[in-house]
Amino acid sequence: MLKRDLLELCLLHLMAGGDQYGYELLRRLHAVFPDIQESAIYAILRQLCREGATERYQGETSGGPARKYYRLMEAGKARHAALLETWRETRDALSALGIE
Repeated sequence: MLKRDLLELCLLHLMAGGDQYGYELLRRLHAVFPDIQESAIYAILRQLCREGATERYQGETSGGPARKYYRLMEAGKARHAALLETWRETRDALSALGIE
């Protein structure tokens, strides 16, 4: 599994718990993958929206710019399940080789 797929899996997994504010997604991923560029994460979010896996909408403003939120759609739930299965297969294959 490539790093981009892992990032996509992480984003979809976070959204599976409910709608997420874009900056919060970025902050949470940076806590785990500090070397990832912000632009790479937003590129994946844009791609997920174009593919219909997620939907972006603007939340209420509180004196600043409108917040962009992301919601998981049915296609995103299916993509999440597929990526999760691929992750588990990869993890099991590496474990079988003694890589933990």
